[in-house]
Amino acid sequence: MKTKSLFLTLLALVVATGLTAKVKKIGMIGLDTSHSIAFVKSFNDKSGPHAGLGEYRVVAAYPHGSYTIPSSYERIPAYTDSVKKYGVEIVGSIDDLLKQVDYVLLETNDGNMHLEQAAQVMKAGKPMFIDKPIAGHLNEAIAIFELSKKYNVPLFSSSSLRYTAATQEIHNGKYGEVIGADSYGPDNSEPSHGDFTWYGIHAVEALYAVMGTGCKEVSCASVLGTEVATGIWEGDRIGTFRANVKAKYVFGGTVFTKEGAFQMGSEIPYEALLQRIIGFFDTGVVPVTPQETIEIFTFMEAASVSKARGGVPVMMSEVYEKASREAQEILKKY
Repeated sequence: MKTKSLFLTLLALVVATGLTAKVKKIGMIGLDTSHSIAFVKSFNDKSGPHAGLGEYRVVAAYPHGSYTIPSSYERIPAYTDSVKKYGVEIVGSIDDLLKQVDYVLLETNDGNMHLEQAAQVMKAGKPMFIDKPIAGHLNEAIAIFELSKKYNVPLFSSSSLRYTAATQEIHNGKYGEVIGADSYGPDNSEPSHGDFTWYGIHAVEALYAVMGTGCKEVSCASVLGTEVATGIWEGDRIGTFRANVKAKYVFGGTVFTKEGAFQMGSEIPYEALLQRIIGFFDTGVVPVTPQETIEIFTFMEAASVSKARGGVPVMMSEVYEKASREAQEILKKY
């Protein structure tokens, strides 16, 4: 009886003094994408499949978010109400958010806002995941990573599509060395963003998940409703991305190795991405390198340049060097 009484006394002391498992506080910027709702639910609803995300919680959110893209900003009121149901406090500025959190999910749907928003987070020294696209264009993507180095604040960006089970098996070498791959997916474009950047980036990410970096040149064939970007990688490997507008909304692809042809994954595995995010928050080690993300954007920009030139091959180095010079001009503001 005395033992039980002592246990209850100690338990009450633990609760009263805050010695229970410490909540790891996440702040969210942008409530204008469906990812915001899905991610808040995963972190804050600890029942069922969400129990594996540990003590991480989204505790505060700043709603904006795009001010210029109707399909984004029209969602903000309803999405704000939705996250409140999971105990998320809505704040009036990014500065207010940063005072309350340890980590940041930058979810703003408009990639053109990411540099300005991310700069505030980096100045505060908070590790950050930036949802796709990391920026609206290659030059700002480069600028974001330059600021990351300047402030010594780690960050990464990724589509969840690279973390499908089948794609990760290929990435991890289950079928041997990849000698080529064809990836496809929908590409609902947004005029304020570069080609493929708004939505095609999902399938481009999947292509890079299996091919890796090392693309040297890109050409792009384009007809109404379909575009095909073909990259030539080091080692005489070819990777393609087919952007579909008319076709059914579906992701997928085929990977070629000496052992045969194998299918890439098609599901959208949010939980797998969130596991990588908390692993990054725990360790500071990025699961996708800045070099790979920048090359993904260089690939998309090179495809756009090729299309404008009638489909001729465009060197990746030409596109990167131009964007890098532009990034240095952009950074003068920061």
